[in-house]
Amino acid sequence: MPPITDKTPIAFSDSLPDNVDVVVIGAGIAGTASAYFLAKRGVSVLLCEKGRVAGEQSSRNWGWVRQQGRDWAELPIMMESNRIWRGLAAETGEADLTFTQSGCVHLIEDEAMREKYEAWHDLAKRHQLDTTMLTQDEVSARYPNIGGKWLGGMVTETDGRAEPFVAVPALARAARAAGAAVIEACAVRTLETHAGRVTGVVTEQGRVGCGKVVLAGGAWSSGFAANAGTDLPQLIVRSTVARTEAAPPLYTNNISTPGMALRRRADGGYTITSGDLAEHYLSPASFKYFLKYLKLLKLSAKDVRIRPGAPKGYPGAWGTPRRWSADAISPFERMRVLNPDPSPIVIQRIKDRLPLRYPELKDVKLAEAWAGMIDVTPDAVPTLGEDHRIQGLYIATGLSGHGFGIGPAIGRITADIVTGRDPGHDLTRFRAERFFDGGAITPGPY
Repeated sequence: MPPITDKTPIAFSDSLPDNVDVVVIGAGIAGTASAYFLAKRGVSVLLCEKGRVAGEQSSRNWGWVRQQGRDWAELPIMMESNRIWRGLAAETGEADLTFTQSGCVHLIEDEAMREKYEAWHDLAKRHQLDTTMLTQDEVSARYPNIGGKWLGGMVTETDGRAEPFVAVPALARAARAAGAAVIEACAVRTLETHAGRVTGVVTEQGRVGCGKVVLAGGAWSSGFAANAGTDLPQLIVRSTVARTEAAPPLYTNNISTPGMALRRRADGGYTITSGDLAEHYLSPASFKYFLKYLKLLKLSAKDVRIRPGAPKGYPGAWGTPRRWSADAISPFERMRVLNPDPSPIVIQRIKDRLPLRYPELKDVKLAEAWAGMIDVTPDAVPTLGEDHRIQGLYIATGLSGHGFGIGPAIGRITADIVTGRDPGHDLTRFRAERFFDGGAITPGPY
């Protein structure tokens, strides 16, 4: 099944309410999970999506539900998310939310990589996560048909996978069953405030009064925040993925090797990518935030390529309006679903590397390739919490390519923050003001 696009039929068209407690902007995994957990607590909530539920990166990711390799502050949240994923199908009655425990494996080809993984393994042990290091002989015994010279590996057996393009819409159905209103093709144009606090939003269908707003707009969040008068540093990068035709179930783990990542799909194929290329289109935000991203650029293990200006209509592209009023058509309405072309570089890398890494799959053809735009913060971890300038505006964005797996816990935590409960995790690393308070920017894994 391909990713969701603006050609996908509208599935959610509830009536616009006059007033709610909370409006959630953006029906990716973070926004949809936030709406679900808020509705479960009896909070009246409206989930507004400018295009389609999961139309952008939330249906275009790898589908990994991965604890392994997470940033130190993300890890306990991801461990909770793993537990949530395991119960979602039964809790909601939605079979499309099925979690498959498949384990996550990283294979190691050099000493520098081994040192990095061993250091992360120490973190896993402190959290009593079931991650183990594999010796060279153990890798040879477990994965004899994966091409490469492996010094060892790392495996987390409790990691798993789900199907993004069906899971997030299923969670939106569960949110609606719990009492949330869900509306697709309904962009939130502007935020209404009085004396520095939220009083409502204006959508393309009309005004909705509310005291709290969750901004979970992914790649579009920074533009919405700027129009509302607050600064939210993030840039977008293109990430390309492909799927194969149906193939034998030879590899059931989520497997990551240098230059190749693979997982088994429910439809009998594999989701596959090179995993090593990040492409960024230059925009005004690139220059505005350049210094904040220097450390991340230096530390990134990816092949980062800078492209000339983004195509017309992309978030923050040259010529895209920076300011608009409640009665003006917003950039969100001009591009309902961000649907970038896949990178030919990544497609060629997949074709070249697949028969070398997985000789048993050498005759399996690619069925389709697609791309998504990932919202990346300067430290590659989410922005999560109340905005430091506008009271009642809560941020749940910048998941930096790690969002699908961690999304359910992000939603649960956001619901706690919005309702004034203890979220149960130290969220200091994710605070919205961290890029402006003079502290060091310390990138996590990306």
